[in-house]
Amino acid sequence: MFCSNFSTGIIPKPSLHNFDSISSQSQLTPFPIFCPTPSPRTHLSHFSSIRNGLREIRERIESVKNTQKVTEAMKLVAAAKVRRAQEAVINGRPFAETLVDVLYTINEQCQLDDVETPLTVIRPVKKVALVVITGDKGLCGGFNNFVLKKAEARITELKNLGLDYTVISIGRKGNGYFRRRVNMNVDSLIEGYGFPTTKEAQVIADDVFSLFLSEEVDKVELLYTKFVSLIKSNPVIHNLLPLSAKGEACDVNGKSVDASEDEFFRLTTKMGKLIVERENGKGMNKSKMLLNYQFEQDPANILDALMPLYLNSQILRALQESYASELAARMNAMSNATDNAVELKKSLSMAYNRKRQEKITNELLEIVAGAEALR
Repeated sequence: MFCSNFSTGIIPKPSLHNFDSISSQSQLTPFPIFCPTPSPRTHLSHFSSIRNGLREIRERIESVKNTQKVTEAMKLVAAAKVRRAQEAVINGRPFAETLVDVLYTINEQCQLDDVETPLTVIRPVKKVALVVITGDKGLCGGFNNFVLKKAEARITELKNLGLDYTVISIGRKGNGYFRRRVNMNVDSLIEGYGFPTTKEAQVIADDVFSLFLSEEVDKVELLYTKFVSLIKSNPVIHNLLPLSAKGEACDVNGKSVDASEDEFFRLTTKMGKLIVERENGKGMNKSKMLLNYQFEQDPANILDALMPLYLNSQILRALQESYASELAARMNAMSNATDNAVELKKSLSMAYNRKRQEKITNELLEIVAGAEALR
């Protein structure tokens, strides 16, 4: 059934100078349509909601713009720092890996001559020290979570083997994580200092040295994130002490307690380019390490002099790898956040334009309704 307003037939046509009557008629006698006429209160509430919606969308667009500026700035800062960190990783790997090879060779020669040094003694493992390296800041994707999950898995593996453990945490994120878990055995919490230095590595090395030398722990493992490329990094477990080949660190029952993911990395060249070769510890050929060295001094004295350098270099390398991985993860995370902000701003702008067009259309309908009321 058609709905019509009969007031249009009895109200006289107002003069063009009577604006009050025109405005009142535009509200009381709108353009006839096929549904009941909405009340003035409904019109006002509808326009008010549109205005509020436009204001909220405009505020959200400004907020997204500010967030985009922050994430883009953080991306540029991380990209500027990651180049220096990457160069430190690449330049430090050859020295650390060559030093490990030399120490393995000297250690093998000492074992053949029945010479033992405190840091190379392999004793039945009852307690393991885990040196866990995390980042100092967040906003780097799942970088810290991957390391902490790796640590949790290794702790569970040690518990299943019936071994005790202690944790040395490095980095604010890891410190906060282990501080909240009172049921974990934590030996020390060490704060990070930004770009890794030998001074920071020496503090950690002294702590590890005292724990192993006092026989509080029988094995020390280094858990950190290995830098592979700007878009890839892997959390790994590296055997730090005692200096032995994989599979020789056993518990009191003679079962190996080495991490299954323990790997050795070698920097070589292929077709004029630097590449990193990965070898499993079990598959390493000891005959490659056993060279015929002539020692002018006692090999035990040489090992005693080189072991502090070995600890410092390995820990410094792990810190550099973790720092470069953190910066690369932050750069990628902030890049993704910036792209998401651009997409969200585009969607909000489209919604804002639709709301604005709806408001303009409603105002035009109101004007047309007022003009129809004058006929």
